[in-house]
Amino acid sequence: MSLVIVATMFPKPEFRDEVISTLETVIDRVHSEDAGCELYSLNEGRDRLVMIEKWATPEDLQAHSVSPAFKALTAALEGKMAADMDVQVLQPHPAGSAGQGLL
Repeated sequence: MSLVIVATMFPKPEFRDEVISTLETVIDRVHSEDAGCELYSLNEGRDRLVMIEKWATPEDLQAHSVSPAFKALTAALEGKMAADMDVQVLQPHPAGSAGQGLL
């Protein structure tokens, strides 16, 4: 079964635009390079950026965590965050209609 990841980042205000630009570049790479990526989506909040991800298998997620794209991201974000990234690894729980109850 797929895994859903919710990764919340709190960029320092002066680096917000730079962090978004970095994420946009990495998103393109992950979409094209990382096997098993079903969703890798940037979402913006007032004081945070939230990546919502979906990986086909735990092995695909593990491979992503050591991929060149992910390593480039972590290096580029160094010193630009106001707090540690909050990463939640979740198991989907299907409920309701097939099209609306499962990410």
